[in-house]
Amino acid sequence: MKILANDGISPLGQQLLEAAGHQVITEKVAQEQLAAAVNEQGIDVVLVRSATTVRQEVIDACPGIKIIGRGGVGMDNIDVDYARSKGIHVINTPASSSQSVAELVMGQFFSLSRFLHDSFKNMETGDFSSLKKNYAKGVELRGKTLGIIGFGRIGQSLASYALGIGMNVIAIDNAKKDVSLSLKIGNKDLQITMTTEPDLQQFLGEMDYISIHVPKQKDGSAVIGANEFARMKKGVFMSNAARGGVVNEDALLNALNEGIVAGMALDVFENEPNPRKDLLNHPKIACTPHIGAATLEAQDRIGEELAQLIIGLA
Repeated sequence: MKILANDGISPLGQQLLEAAGHQVITEKVAQEQLAAAVNEQGIDVVLVRSATTVRQEVIDACPGIKIIGRGGVGMDNIDVDYARSKGIHVINTPASSSQSVAELVMGQFFSLSRFLHDSFKNMETGDFSSLKKNYAKGVELRGKTLGIIGFGRIGQSLASYALGIGMNVIAIDNAKKDVSLSLKIGNKDLQITMTTEPDLQQFLGEMDYISIHVPKQKDGSAVIGANEFARMKKGVFMSNAARGGVVNEDALLNALNEGIVAGMALDVFENEPNPRKDLLNHPKIACTPHIGAATLEAQDRIGEELAQLIIGLA
């Protein structure tokens, strides 16, 4: 089969696919030219990450597509149900990037708690005395309560890290259920059972840190908006490494300016790849360009998983 990896694929994934006799094309095709390129080149498989979308109009225009693959977890950039109704296999790699996203979030929380994102930018002023005073009110994560909204693979991976450094964890999910976590501490494996809670509103006021790991809502609504910010503990630190739009950006800015949110880490934005400037420039916001799964290890796992799925379907 001819495979277009339009948002790239790891060398390992490409190697496995080519060893199985498939042709892999990694030259990027502009979104508006995607359908024409698929038809002209006789593409059987389209692989995307977050940059390329495969909507109904592309699916209708490309009857030769047999498989659509998403390197990552969320598939809101693919019309999944419609593609499957046309007999197209739609695959993703939900297990491959969990650890990478969880580690990014932990890094964000450490950075926010000690103002690393902002102090780094201002050190060049040379006013060491004032800077030391400005950034001398950091907080420790150990003993604090982390609320994880969405307790799938990424949320569970994040919980294992947080528990490992001594944080308390409140897991929020759609239904109450017991989840078994495996913690590796030194050379020991510890098994911990956590019970998820379905009522986010009830627990918002108990959280010192909040991390969001839910998909983009089908109706486009935000999971965190003005009502949720009003219930939060003053001085909370937050992270969104899930999807743009699950946090209302206007309400977030108000909460930051009012002191409800002490710091916010954003890896995703409503208007990617052109986030609004008042988010990028806000001193209490630490921004990254949607790199949650962008580690070498995760890319190898994603490429390998995609390759195995495609080979199994070929």
